[in-house]
Amino acid sequence: MALIDHLITATGQWVAGADPRATLSHPVAWLKKTGGYAAVNRIIGLSIPFARRNGFRVEELRPGYVKARIPLKGNGNHFGSLYAGAYFLVAEIPGGVLSLFDLGPAYTPILKAMTLEFLQPANSDVTVAFSLSPEQIAAILAEADETGRAKFTLEGRLMDQDGNHVATSIAHYRVRKRGFQAGTTPSA
Repeated sequence: MALIDHLITATGQWVAGADPRATLSHPVAWLKKTGGYAAVNRIIGLSIPFARRNGFRVEELRPGYVKARIPLKGNGNHFGSLYAGAYFLVAEIPGGVLSLFDLGPAYTPILKAMTLEFLQPANSDVTVAFSLSPEQIAAILAEADETGRAKFTLEGRLMDQDGNHVATSIAHYRVRKRGFQAGTTPSA
């Protein structure tokens, strides 16, 4: 487990230092950004093979922010729009991504409950973005460090390629601090 923890930490630092707006006009910055996202998606694919098989990918990641996409291709339903399970996949995994890369691998994310409200069929790929403020991240860390666990909620607007709001998700997460023992002082 230590190897994956180091890989997550190193990848998080790499991505945090990348410019999410980098283009090919600045090839080194663009390579840093795209290489970082490729590493994030590889880690997700290794941890959750189902996500890789369904084409889930993180498109943007920076401290306190993640944007993800699920393709229509391979995830269509019987009438050609995005399958309900694909909405769930793209709305659920980013909470874990934020937890791992913003809190660190010592904090394990657990989905406790999630609701999806479908507004209209998506006939294209779907994206969703989530964010946590520095204050929210600090509060989650403080509570988890004190009690061994902390709760947070993410609400997402799932959007199709035309910018239509096709669904809303509300996900309730808990993070657990690995190795927490009540009544002990964390080591420095």
